[in-house]
Amino acid sequence: MRSLLRFFTCLQRSLPASLLLLGTVAAQAQAPGAARVHYWVFLRDKAGMRLQPATYFVPQAQARRRRQHLPAADSTDFPVRPDYVRSVQNLADTVTYVSRWFNAVACQATPAQAVALQRLPGVRAVVARTPIDLAPASRDDAPEPGEKEITAADRQLARRQTASLGAAAFTKAGLAGQGLRIAIFDVGFLGVDRHPAFQQLLRDKRIVATHNFVREHTSVFASGRHGTEVLSCIAGVLPDGTPLGLAPQAEFLLARTERLYRELYVEEEAWLAAVEWADRNGADIINSSLGYTNRRYFPEQMNGRTSLVARAAELAARKGILVVNAAGNDGDDDWHTIGTPADGDSVLAVGGLDPDTYLHIDFSSYGPAAGRLKPNVVAFGTVLAAAPGGGYVRTQGTSFSSPLVAGFAACVWQQNRKLSVMELFGKLQESATLYPYYDYAHGYGTPQASFFVTKVGRSVVEAAPSFDFVRQDSMLAVIIRPAASFVPAHTLPLYADSVVAVSPDNAADNVPAVGREQPLRAPDATMLVEDSSPLALTPPRYLYWHLADQRGVLRSYEVRDVTQRAVLRIPLRLLQPGDQVRVHYRGYTQSYLRP
Repeated sequence: MRSLLRFFTCLQRSLPASLLLLGTVAAQAQAPGAARVHYWVFLRDKAGMRLQPATYFVPQAQARRRRQHLPAADSTDFPVRPDYVRSVQNLADTVTYVSRWFNAVACQATPAQAVALQRLPGVRAVVARTPIDLAPASRDDAPEPGEKEITAADRQLARRQTASLGAAAFTKAGLAGQGLRIAIFDVGFLGVDRHPAFQQLLRDKRIVATHNFVREHTSVFASGRHGTEVLSCIAGVLPDGTPLGLAPQAEFLLARTERLYRELYVEEEAWLAAVEWADRNGADIINSSLGYTNRRYFPEQMNGRTSLVARAAELAARKGILVVNAAGNDGDDDWHTIGTPADGDSVLAVGGLDPDTYLHIDFSSYGPAAGRLKPNVVAFGTVLAAAPGGGYVRTQGTSFSSPLVAGFAACVWQQNRKLSVMELFGKLQESATLYPYYDYAHGYGTPQASFFVTKVGRSVVEAAPSFDFVRQDSMLAVIIRPAASFVPAHTLPLYADSVVAVSPDNAADNVPAVGREQPLRAPDATMLVEDSSPLALTPPRYLYWHLADQRGVLRSYEVRDVTQRAVLRIPLRLLQPGDQVRVHYRGYTQSYLRP
């Protein structure tokens, strides 16, 4: 409990400094008739406030805290002092939200009213959310219902998006998310209550609560196809029984936090309201296929401390909730990097993998986030998903990578409920295909179910050495060992005419921002590998290598298609004292340290 309270105290102290980047009261103190502005009013204390956890939290929330040896409640859960709230209501135009976690009131007021709010005895700080000129997001006035006839190519993709994570091992072990409660924050869940992909979910009454934080009511099924697609990547099922995600037996909390056609800062307020609601209602996992970037922040602010949602996500983790967030779809535009709240240190950021190459998909946002490793893991960024109207669509974006991993995490936690949230976080990374290698495109790779359900995975048997570092005059060479040089068709030559750096050729252009993805056109089935081919589920054997400084920060990284045994030569002059070259091939990772 002390550590949680210490975190909250530090967080409270840091709020004004970070949020002043959004604007100050003094800078906007104009005439009393000035336009209304959104403000956060941060309060001084919760003196005299108490809480009965057994009446405030649902039983699942109480059980989650007990399992993770957390206090039944702490001061961040206590109500905000009603006298403080009334005093803000008396001066401001409109109070839009009261946050227990941040001991703060969100309101609309004129700058002159904000100055008066600052003088109230219970107020610690008043911070303006500076208005931003926001353009309408892309919209689809008549969304396509998807295809009700599922092609062989679509069915293959549906199988591969879960098989790439080792779904068969979970199925054999009887793990499908039973007993886990997953909250999904999105733009809406149009048609979920009528779609055949969710009929078992509905019959079992496993959508246990819904809330629309945009309109302040409980209906979430009337608008927004994106959430429908996201939910299907955890719990959707094709007519033939093929699952689209890994946790079709979980329970769900569905929250609408986003507006359809405009990006507004108030959406972060809704995200905070949703995370407090999810905590109270017993969420074990939150999937947030949303992100906030250049309309509100600068890349250097992706540090896990600046944005409201990043701080809320970090606090959720300290309350025992695993927050899984899409890395973002800005990898091939000017922003380039991870968005928030994926920048949070305790947030599992999920990047996108190209199903054709098993490499970083072009649009997936890159790390790091203020020096920390991001993304943490990756999953398919092109998927088959349920669409409103009863059909299915191919769609792409890290919005769909994230729920695939959220469902994976639910299966892992179902198997071992004694894991704390950060123990689970660490094991999800440790189970991934590249671990302990990492880079800022793939993180630690794709989590694998076999790590958790087989004796081999639990015993952490090291892979056989597959290459050696060899000093050659002014070069450091990486040579594939003879035993690792066999591929199904031939043995690799020691040298070949060229060594090619892999550069995936992704056909998609300009994937919309995370949370705004659109369906893809149906592919030509003749261009895809047939279901019977073993290549459909077997990733190519690439060599990954990076160059890191003595702090572990990557200066460069690359993926190579291995066509010869002498696969890599690095000029020693490029290595500075303390630099480390790390290489991964066929499950084996080794490092060379420059003295």
